[in-house]
Amino acid sequence: MAIFKGAGVAIATPFFEDGSVNYEEFGRLIDFQVENGTDAIIVCGTTGESATLSEEEHIDVIRYCVERTAHRIPVIAGTGSNATYTAVMLTKEAEEAGVDGVLVVTPYYNKATQKGLISHYKTVAEATSLPVIMYNVPSRTGCNILPETAVTLCRDVPNIVGIKDATGNIGQTIKMMAMGGEYIDLYSGNDDQILPILSCGGLGVISVLSNVAPRETHDICQKFFDGDVAGARALQYRAIELIDALFCEVNPIPVKTALKYIGFEAGPMRMPLSDLEPAHAAQLKAAMQRFGLIG
Repeated sequence: MAIFKGAGVAIATPFFEDGSVNYEEFGRLIDFQVENGTDAIIVCGTTGESATLSEEEHIDVIRYCVERTAHRIPVIAGTGSNATYTAVMLTKEAEEAGVDGVLVVTPYYNKATQKGLISHYKTVAEATSLPVIMYNVPSRTGCNILPETAVTLCRDVPNIVGIKDATGNIGQTIKMMAMGGEYIDLYSGNDDQILPILSCGGLGVISVLSNVAPRETHDICQKFFDGDVAGARALQYRAIELIDALFCEVNPIPVKTALKYIGFEAGPMRMPLSDLEPAHAAQLKAAMQRFGLIG
């Protein structure tokens, strides 16, 4: 059985101005997601600025998310690292914290071979009883899980259950699913490709858009599952301007600004990320107004 089906939010991590984690606001954001139809919470991913969390903070944020969510919807923890031993450690800590699954990004900077990726993912999976979703985002990591590798891992390792596909390469996705889609729980990693991924047999999306539009993102998926493809398509089309604005600078810079516009004290980014440029802030605000999120 899949960990979740539908729209999972790649949730932001709110910070105070001094850079410490704002747990009170994080709790508000978790409740907002649960109350507005999000199907799962993915904590400590890219949008959660996991790259600049210390290991202690990373584990504390996961624990808090599990406790606050309180089994209302599944929680999936980002536990990937460029070092296999760190990914194993974070995965074990996440399991102890009570998450429902883990999302493990490909090792970044190292540029592992496909043989190395198989060894990496097998080692992480063997260290836990949790279901593991691989995260393929070559634009950030410089490392691509090829279709043959994804199928091999999902077929041969019982608790490697799927992949978050943020390649942007629909041709590669189709090849992967044609080779072994029966073994793979497929999730879109790009909000502008929810519908195409669903049409390839996808189970949903791990979404940045859901931070500010949880109900609408859920509805794109649900309408598709209900057989209302035209309705899902209309919602996907309607969201495109907002999605473009949410990626006008590197994620999560725009979405943390967007959260402020809808009333959350998301706080600053941690360096080296910087504040959204004024022209992009105006673009984002206008897109949110046209989408109906703000007046």
